[in-house]
Amino acid sequence: MKYHFASIIVLLTTLVSCSGKKAGEVENHWPYAGITYEIFIQSFYDSDGDGIGDFNGVTKKLDHVKELGANAIWFMPIMPSPSYHKYDVTDYKAVHPDYGTMEDFKNLIKEAHKKDIKIVIDLIINHTSSEHPWFLESKSSRENPYRDYYVWAQKDTIADFINKKTITLDSDNIRQWHDPGFGEDFYYGFFYGGMPDLNFDNPKVREEIYEIGRFWLEEVGVDGFRLDAAKHIFPDDRPEDNHAFWKEFRQKMQAIKSDVYLVGEVYDRKEVVAPYLPGLPALFNFDFHYTLIEAYQKEDGMLLAKKQKEVLDFYLDITKDFIDATFSSNHDQQRLLNSLDQNPRKMKQAINILMTMPGAPYLYYGEEIGMLGLKPDEHIREPFLWDIKANDKGRASWIDPVHSIDDMVTPLAIQKSMSTSYFNHYKEIIKLRNSNRALALGNLELYEGELAQPLMAYFRSHKDQAVFVAHNLSDVEQSLEIPEEYQKVLYTFGSADLQDQKVKLPAYSTIVIERQ
Repeated sequence: MKYHFASIIVLLTTLVSCSGKKAGEVENHWPYAGITYEIFIQSFYDSDGDGIGDFNGVTKKLDHVKELGANAIWFMPIMPSPSYHKYDVTDYKAVHPDYGTMEDFKNLIKEAHKKDIKIVIDLIINHTSSEHPWFLESKSSRENPYRDYYVWAQKDTIADFINKKTITLDSDNIRQWHDPGFGEDFYYGFFYGGMPDLNFDNPKVREEIYEIGRFWLEEVGVDGFRLDAAKHIFPDDRPEDNHAFWKEFRQKMQAIKSDVYLVGEVYDRKEVVAPYLPGLPALFNFDFHYTLIEAYQKEDGMLLAKKQKEVLDFYLDITKDFIDATFSSNHDQQRLLNSLDQNPRKMKQAINILMTMPGAPYLYYGEEIGMLGLKPDEHIREPFLWDIKANDKGRASWIDPVHSIDDMVTPLAIQKSMSTSYFNHYKEIIKLRNSNRALALGNLELYEGELAQPLMAYFRSHKDQAVFVAHNLSDVEQSLEIPEEYQKVLYTFGSADLQDQKVKLPAYSTIVIERQ
């Protein structure tokens, strides 16, 4: 078998060898292969009874993140904003008062670090809120010093573009130029008029952004940033300028914190995503999410395995130092269980696939208890169910949930006592991954033997450790033969079985076998 992903493996091997851990013990492989838990604070845990989740609520529930097996938390936006989602910032050096105080947040970071949990925050620098003081100044006059903080054009120069409909993978906005009410000068806002884009051709804007990064890393103490809308810093017809900016951003942030973690949202196919890697060493793998769902829809097991290998090999041609941020769902997609026809076996198998593939997996809050959610976005971000409603003092109530309600989703407190619950399933497969270096750190090699179409099969190997993994993505039993050196069954789901080197895989089952 060939050893792809090699440079990352060398780095990880060095880190692991210094840890003093023995084979089979649970290890923390973050950032290169660790697990990050995404939280929308507004819906997580309400500590003060105002209906809105808050920093102190997260602090109270850090043990949940730890018990699950995650190594880091990514917080959706926490800065002041007029919107519930907070992706339109009005103050880059403050926290939203609904969530608590800056001291509350610093305490959260301190307590998380005590538990060896890293903290990553959303940093939204492509645009601000139209209520940000910079924009209020900018639109006040053409002579204002903040005018060039944003992108302005006279109406007659952009007449052909004002009503142009542009629909992209990450926006269904039908126009990008907006009238602030004067009728002459229009400003650019890729997502919508309430989010005017910053002008990164202006050196002053770039310096403002670098200072904001310094503030959060140095004065507040976060471990890194998730960079929203990273593809749109400059217009889509200037990709080289985007790549150059992120290289500069990375250099500036590393000068402040040498081990800063940067993960970018570049919502596109791999050919567009890969050139961002030198500036954003971690990038979300949207192909993984969509191909996972497609594989179930088509009952084509190797579709995802082949796609993942293709992506990893493609990235290696760009740089040897990258983090593949895989995910099965997030705050922009419908809940995973909804995508999988609300089939519990598919749901549990999907997390098996995520945790046995290469990468640094992201988990969206609530997936571990099988929360439900469909668009609009508010309803894929509904409150976490900690206990039955009568006992759930920390359940947020800022929105009336439609999908994740007690009649449809079993709360965590009950799931903890159920051996077959989603929560205990997540814990089990995450623990396996965190205690098996081949699964966490290993390269990916595809099974080359004869396979029925619904089967997904591959090898993961790291140094002298190797495992074989197989999943049946159909409701009909399948079988396959494997090499004789793979005999030690490490994990089964759905009554999968190994007899005389023949693997039997009932409907939606998984097996992991170690090489002897």
